Amino acid sequence: MLSRPKPGESEVDLLHFQSQFLAAGAAPAVQLVKKGNRGGGDANSDRPPLQDHRDVVMLDNLPDLPPALVPSPPKRARPSPGHCLPEDEDPEERLRRHDQHITAVLTKIIERDTSSVAVNLPVPSGVAFPAVFLRSRDTQGKSATSGKRSIFAQEIAARRIAEAKGPSVGEVVPNVGPPEGAVTCETPTPRNQGCQLPGSSHSFQGPNLVTGKGLRDQEAEQEAQTIHEENIARLQAMAPEEILQEQQRLLAQLDPSLVAFLRSHSHTQEQTGETASEEQRPGGPSANVTKEEPLMSAFASEPRKRDKLEPEAPALALPVTPQKEWLHMDTVELEKLHWTQDLPPVRRQQTQERMQARFSLQGELLAPDVDLPTHLGLHHHGEEAERAGYSLQELFHLTRSQVSQQRALALHVLAQVISRAQAGEFGDRLAGSVLSLLLDAGFLFLLRFSLDDRVDGVIATAIRALRALLVAPGDEELLDSTFSWYHGALTFPLMPSQEDKEDEDEDEECPAGKAKRKSPEEESRPPPDLARHDVIKGLLATSLLPRLRYVLEVTYPGPAVVLDILAVLIRLARHSLESATRVLECPRLIETIVREFLPTSWSPVGAGPTPSLYKVPCATAMKLLRVLASAGRNIAARLVVPRELSTHPPQPLSMQRIASLLTLLTQLTLAAGSTPAETISDSAEASLSATPSLVTWTQVSGLQPLVEPCLRQTLKLLSRPEMWRAVGPVPVACLLFLGAYYQAWSQQPSSCPEDWLQDMQRLSEELLLPLLSQPTLGSLWDSLRHCSLLCNPLSCVPALEAPPSLVSLGCSGGCPRLSLAGSASPFPFLTALLSLLNTLAQIHKGLCGQLAAILAAPGLQNYFLQCVAPGAAPHLTPFSAWALRHEYHLQYLALALAQKAAALQPLPATHAALYHGMALALLSRLLPGSEYLTHELLLSCVFRLEFLPERTSGGPEAADFSDQLSLGSSRVPRCGQGTLLAQACQDLPSIRNCYLTHCSPARASLLASQALHRGELQRVPTLLLPMPTEPLLPTDWPFLPLIRLYHRASDTPSGLSPTDTMGTAMRVLQWVLVLESWRPQALWAVPPAARLARLMCVFLVDSELFRESPVQHLVAALLAQLCQPQVLPNLNLDCRLPGLTSFPDLYANFLDHFEAVSFGDHLFGALVLLPLQRRFSVTLRLALFGEHVGALRALSLPLTQLPVSLECYTVPPEDNLALLQLYFRTLVTGALRPRWCPVLYAVAVAHVNSFIFSQDPQSSDEVKAARRSMLQKTWLLADEGLRQHLLHYKLPNSTLPEGFELYSQLPPLRQHYLQRLTSTVLQNGVSET
Repeated sequence: MLSRPKPGESEVDLLHFQSQFLAAGAAPAVQLVKKGNRGGGDANSDRPPLQDHRDVVMLDNLPDLPPALVPSPPKRARPSPGHCLPEDEDPEERLRRHDQHITAVLTKIIERDTSSVAVNLPVPSGVAFPAVFLRSRDTQGKSATSGKRSIFAQEIAARRIAEAKGPSVGEVVPNVGPPEGAVTCETPTPRNQGCQLPGSSHSFQGPNLVTGKGLRDQEAEQEAQTIHEENIARLQAMAPEEILQEQQRLLAQLDPSLVAFLRSHSHTQEQTGETASEEQRPGGPSANVTKEEPLMSAFASEPRKRDKLEPEAPALALPVTPQKEWLHMDTVELEKLHWTQDLPPVRRQQTQERMQARFSLQGELLAPDVDLPTHLGLHHHGEEAERAGYSLQELFHLTRSQVSQQRALALHVLAQVISRAQAGEFGDRLAGSVLSLLLDAGFLFLLRFSLDDRVDGVIATAIRALRALLVAPGDEELLDSTFSWYHGALTFPLMPSQEDKEDEDEDEECPAGKAKRKSPEEESRPPPDLARHDVIKGLLATSLLPRLRYVLEVTYPGPAVVLDILAVLIRLARHSLESATRVLECPRLIETIVREFLPTSWSPVGAGPTPSLYKVPCATAMKLLRVLASAGRNIAARLVVPRELSTHPPQPLSMQRIASLLTLLTQLTLAAGSTPAETISDSAEASLSATPSLVTWTQVSGLQPLVEPCLRQTLKLLSRPEMWRAVGPVPVACLLFLGAYYQAWSQQPSSCPEDWLQDMQRLSEELLLPLLSQPTLGSLWDSLRHCSLLCNPLSCVPALEAPPSLVSLGCSGGCPRLSLAGSASPFPFLTALLSLLNTLAQIHKGLCGQLAAILAAPGLQNYFLQCVAPGAAPHLTPFSAWALRHEYHLQYLALALAQKAAALQPLPATHAALYHGMALALLSRLLPGSEYLTHELLLSCVFRLEFLPERTSGGPEAADFSDQLSLGSSRVPRCGQGTLLAQACQDLPSIRNCYLTHCSPARASLLASQALHRGELQRVPTLLLPMPTEPLLPTDWPFLPLIRLYHRASDTPSGLSPTDTMGTAMRVLQWVLVLESWRPQALWAVPPAARLARLMCVFLVDSELFRESPVQHLVAALLAQLCQPQVLPNLNLDCRLPGLTSFPDLYANFLDHFEAVSFGDHLFGALVLLPLQRRFSVTLRLALFGEHVGALRALSLPLTQLPVSLECYTVPPEDNLALLQLYFRTLVTGALRPRWCPVLYAVAVAHVNSFIFSQDPQSSDEVKAARRSMLQKTWLLADEGLRQHLLHYKLPNSTLPEGFELYSQLPPLRQHYLQRLTSTVLQNGVSET
């Protein structure tokens, strides 16, 4: 095998490789194919085919000289129809004028004439080498304007001056004695005395830039003067305003560097002319005016626009006059002294153009026209020097300064800008996102480079900026304040959602193994690519953790820097289990934090600011360990090390710390109450096998007397809103502790049941029942709707500064008071109260009826009604997923308490129906991490007869009566809908088993969620929930078993078991019929078109399934539900349906199956006919009449059994010519007959009759010809019955055998039109189509 070329090999090696390749005769990796002629012709068809297309380099055959440039061939083209050329313009001349080919340019070059150029021979010298240059030679004669030119440049300039014999061609000689202040110009010669602009004192001597250099001597001056005269004549013919406009247009089009060169060239020539005049006229007056813009000088009195033209400045008004004696001031460069002038006034923005944003040193956005004093340090010498503030580009440039103070200042300002942007201070005043702009510009790696700085101040500001970027303000405060809520320690990972979905096999894998496994592509990707999708992963790939450990371990920074580093580490740990593991495994990082900031003994710290956090307990460091331990059970086991803490005097604790302490006691109590797990063989359960608890019941059994008084004291403040909000999460934590305490107590085998039952009875009578009767508790239920995210979906909008690569909760501005996480939110207290009531009702059955009285609160009923009502769902963001999870906890606990109460005594019918609707809505909304709640809802509330009061209140009988009213007695007798509903209620346990089989989550996820909700802490793998990309169940979950059955049948060519297929399909149809009849709001999220597509899957699963009598009755009942007058208008087959690429593809497959296995089944035919209504896409009708004509013979559905009105197929008249021709063809050929397909026969006759007698004057010639031909052929038909139907059709009528009414005699207008056409046919014969 031939080797590939390597770097460093020469051309000889490449030629050697080529010879080896050609000698080997191997096939090339790329085959060259010659494209055909664009014109489509075969002009080159007579050429022999190329035998070898290889590109072989042959150095020996290359010519010595490059090929000559041949002018491009003349181009001939004809104008396109849409762009006609003027009649007086030649197309060939237009093409040549716009030709950009290189030959068109090179052929116009005039060669320079060098015949008259003098050739200077070298001057003979008597020495062998040139004389050595001495620096001290002729220093007195050195020009003062030489500046910093090199010695070589000075020698060349001196030689040119010595060889010059006269003034240059373009030298300007000024007038003698012009008036002071006038613009210098030359006295006009007789030849060009008229070369003066009208109304101006400015005249021109001759050409300035065009000198004719390069032409023959006798032609150079003449050509230059001719061009100059043409320019002067054009200028004289223009008005002054036109000259100004033309100058501005030229300045806008030219390169600024070229304009500066031309101005400097003109300025140099004027200075040369003035010097010559002074030498000729010593002591004579001269004008000290610099002509920067020659054309503008003629109209000096005209007003100028400051932003577009530079003002004439004879001399800069400098605050200090430079002296030649000063160092490096022998040559004054005025353009470099502009910055010493006073700032120009701030320009007022007169247009809507966007301007560059500028910020103050505190990160505030400055207005474009703000005028601030210069002592604030906000003015600099960059662009727009008059505007105060620094742009992001200038701050980026300043971070690379050699001065450490400037680097620190730039990083500080950027940190302030990020903090204010995340707080939403900029709003819509900026175009785009500041964070996205900074991340795209590489700000992340700029911070990483700054962390490697040698200056401590730069490192501190870089860490501060890193915290401002990563840690969104408000996120940690929100998570800390809700840590004591019901399952408040569980959080979603703050990482971008993965685009690739995991396989089902990966769902069975434990989360710890999933986190440790990384794909090879991810490990090999560079940090910028990782950061583009995930900022945290990109940072971790840059060795950030070792650098932070070095800062903590070696530099000993101040308290602010330490807190910033700990905040960054907490944000990294919240990202994912993988990031938390990397933080834990960083060498000496956790050891340094524990040793320095969590010491076992320390000296008491006095009041006031702490000079150093080292060797002092730090709460943020303990929070870091808690967040790390929450990421995974293995991390927690590695962090737990027995340590002995020294005792210190207790200090007052805040309410939040009291709640956190109570939460810790709750977890310890749950751990003490966990029973040892049995040996489990299943691999998924083995990964979650419980470890023995180190906490015993005797250690926590005495905590209740300490917590219960605290709860009693806080509940007294319930009637005082201000005080109640002050105690915050303390009563919530107390209620959760009592629930965990009684749950653990009831699981102790050595305790007496009578003891805990009596204690529960005491707590209920003394505390809970009086609490339930308080009016203040009713106000909390009433405020649920105002703080609910489901009831106010617009309250959750994505944050303005939320780049997809850096996920945050978006709580920078704080949560409103009336929100789920606000200070007045009733959700945490009511959720904890419902949790305690469920625990007591589960253990003490006798208390269930008394405690369930809380469900009768009007506020709760109204809240459920609004949650069940159809409406837009909240947009799924990190914050909305977090908030909705807590809201779903309250809904589930209320439903669980209602289910316990319903098992003991019947619920009111209205309440039972409401609870059932709420359970159905909650089932389709639960997010990942709530798999246990999904399983429990399927087991209890959803399929419980207690929540279907219609079965005993005349629901089936009402359905039968509705059938008789809507369908009438003309239909074919079939099993009534009431009978089907009654049978479905009897089969409800079988229906529940079917859905538990197909809708239950993966077993590993279910066990992990079960351990979390049951409080089995030893079996909890992690407190990080799965990514909330979408709900656990789709919105059409009632059809989910049927869809899976259809996919299994498609993947199994041999077919499925008839028993399994029949059972699954029947249970699904029964449950969908129950929902359609009694819970229609549960299917409002499923479009009618999607329901129709799911019903069609019943016929596609098997060739015999639809023949079963139960399936026939259920499908007919569901089809009748879809064809109801209030549902049929919403049937839209053109919209995008979930799970389908397109409905026409499904319909084509449906037609194939119908044609193969239907055998004229009427129900099958009804589903085929339903999408053929006139308002649906013509593609569906073309598929039947064009590709499946044979299916027409099997569509024998009678007109009386058509589920919709016949007018839905005939109105409005068909306007598709291809379909009308297919209608006519099938009628004439006999493929469509009334006894085979009565419905479509009536439809085709109606549309053909409407077409042949329509006289629309706006029709095209093709349509008119087709209409005339079709009418002629109809008149000449041999089938008298078809001819009579097509000519005498009147109106559709499904009660008649034909399906339509006929005219006994044609109307006069139609009769006249037909006679006129038939007379033409008799004269000329039948026209051909």
